[in-house]
Amino acid sequence: MHTFEIHLSPDQFDIPGRRVVSSDVFEVELFRYETGVPGVRLKNNRGFLEVLPYCGQMIWSAQFDGVNLTMGSPFLAPRPTQDLLATYGCFLYHSGILRNGNPGPEDDHALHGEMPCAPMENARLTISADERGPWLELSSECEYLRGFGDRYLARPVVRLRPDSACFEVRMAVRNLGREPMDLMYMCHANFAFLPDGRLIQPAPFDAAHTAIRAAVPAIVKSSPIYLGRLEQMEQDPSVTERLDEVALFDPELVFYLRGLRENEDGLTRFMLKDVDGSAFCVRYRQKEFPHAIRWLLKNNRAQVAGFAMPATCEVEGYTAERRKGFVRQLAGGESATFSVELGHLTQAEAFAEEAMICGA
Repeated sequence: MHTFEIHLSPDQFDIPGRRVVSSDVFEVELFRYETGVPGVRLKNNRGFLEVLPYCGQMIWSAQFDGVNLTMGSPFLAPRPTQDLLATYGCFLYHSGILRNGNPGPEDDHALHGEMPCAPMENARLTISADERGPWLELSSECEYLRGFGDRYLARPVVRLRPDSACFEVRMAVRNLGREPMDLMYMCHANFAFLPDGRLIQPAPFDAAHTAIRAAVPAIVKSSPIYLGRLEQMEQDPSVTERLDEVALFDPELVFYLRGLRENEDGLTRFMLKDVDGSAFCVRYRQKEFPHAIRWLLKNNRAQVAGFAMPATCEVEGYTAERRKGFVRQLAGGESATFSVELGHLTQAEAFAEEAMICGA
């Protein structure tokens, strides 16, 4: 199959519902939200993604097999801002690159760094095929440059295949400077909270493998009841295996997932299984992501199950992560690449995936 590329420009989004790809396996539509933010709708035979090509390449919305995968929030549409908390309602954003996590008392960086809402450029669509069949990609680029500081090129990509409700999200980072630069990256996937859903992970549900974050970030309103809940989770996190006691998840709970099994193909797999047997899934490689974070929250402001967010570090902020030795260094001219598969599984697909996770 030949490779086709379509280079996008902001003025192409001024025509409402402009369809630039239409075939029996893929459709691509350019549009603007009512807030004016450009969006690209990537469709296959099982659903669609809505991606923001010029705003950090956020995936604002994901829906497959008639199921909405995206967190619940008051944000009905993305807003034109570089402040993450001013537009917090997307399915996925790229967290990092120089800084990641909740800033601690010694930090001055933004929540989850500079990349989530970073202005992007050179957006393009690519259609091609490999040994697995046809694929459709949307890619963007962002050159970060500061006088007397770091300089890097980030290239996020999302790839969709015709008959799969799982898709690939990639990030490539190249240090364009001569000096080493810090690298902290997390794929922040904000799945919908499934009441009575069950978390399935490649490790026991005990404190050694599912460790609660004891530090309370500044954006969370604490209380003696909440602190007591954290102490309980520190001893026994298994009560969160099922999302049935919703009062547990307000305020948020954050866990670090450790000692995870890999499958023979090198992938580490997680699922959030719905009561009907279907599931959300996440797959990644620990050689790229040595850490995994879980974020659970359900209240009247947000309903989210970030049940497996692969990362190069934990989320205590730059200073704390540097002390732990979790801040990676990228040498001058060096590149790093990351890939995550995530999406929706039917009952049959989820049954097979669970067997792989549990080693059956």
